[in-house]
Amino acid sequence: MAQLSAVALAARTPSWARETEGLLFAASYIKDDTPDSPSPNQGIYGFRWDADGGILTPLGRTAATASPSFLCFSPDRRYLYAVNTLDAYKGEPTGSITSFAVKGSSGGLKAINTVASGGTVPCKITVDFTGKAAFVANFGTGSAASFQVLKNGGLSKAVSRFQYTGHGPNPVRQAGPHAHCTTVSPDNRYVLVNDLGLDRICVYHLDPATAQLTPNALAYYEALPGSGPRSLAFHPTSKWAYSLNEVNNTIDVLSWDAEKGILARLQNISTLPEGFSGVNKAATVAVDAEGRFVYASNRGDNSITTFAVSDRDGTLQMVQNMDCGGKIPRHFAIDPGNRWLLVANQDSSSIVVFARDQRTGLLTATGRQSPVDYPVCLVFH
Repeated sequence: MAQLSAVALAARTPSWARETEGLLFAASYIKDDTPDSPSPNQGIYGFRWDADGGILTPLGRTAATASPSFLCFSPDRRYLYAVNTLDAYKGEPTGSITSFAVKGSSGGLKAINTVASGGTVPCKITVDFTGKAAFVANFGTGSAASFQVLKNGGLSKAVSRFQYTGHGPNPVRQAGPHAHCTTVSPDNRYVLVNDLGLDRICVYHLDPATAQLTPNALAYYEALPGSGPRSLAFHPTSKWAYSLNEVNNTIDVLSWDAEKGILARLQNISTLPEGFSGVNKAATVAVDAEGRFVYASNRGDNSITTFAVSDRDGTLQMVQNMDCGGKIPRHFAIDPGNRWLLVANQDSSSIVVFARDQRTGLLTATGRQSPVDYPVCLVFH
């Protein structure tokens, strides 16, 4: 088993979550940007976070970067990484990744470098628990790539790159591969890549020192045909994982064999309330810090669904379907103290704060929100 550094282990402990003040960063992605006419509002926005009152205080735009969507931090929180979904890189419109240094507690960001993502429309970026390797899924071209983290926090050129081929049964949504999410296993031995177009979650062995990825003996988990696996989150016990399917609006509850790197389906459950008949695209899945509840966002139903987790086998039972307080909840984040859930409502340009009952998992509207253009990803510092 790969050994984690002291810094990486410290970043995974809950001690830092007891802080009552912190920062939140939001990616503001303008979907109709072109390299020739960028929107003046696109970029990364900072907020001061008061965990006692669940209050956001805007700090303004902390970085002007081209159409950022997914964000992630290094384990020590010194660096922030943002994918640029449309960027002029070497004269061609392609995806890229920009690295930033976080300037203390001010919320300031200083750009370090920008590298090609290895495909178009990059989505979720992830850094491993040692802070030495980063990974991205490219939705447009259906590919995944890995990168070494340099000493200054910047990224190398791609070390590994995998181009997927094929299609799924849905001719509109799955005409080709569409990699969407990268996830590092809790023991730092594997990287998992959700491909929405192929109904697969690919599994790779990880060498953290080199960022090299090698396909697992059982190369992928096969989801239900036409489901479209988009987002994945591990349970804190590492025994289970939850894969959210965008196309058929369900969650796969998966057992995880950490030794063999194998996923197996235990349950497939809808993210939508009974009787829903409109158009919906499930977006994000997350597990609370104690592993008692799973949350999923619905774009169309415009809701956050809460599920209770079975201690016995990790399966889910729906306990609440809550209006998200806006339109198109593309992303959400549970605060480090496990007391609040913040929703990035993309089309209503707002971040909405919900109180979270840690005993029941239920959400309560607070009436508090902060405006930001087209928010698509939230990360706590």
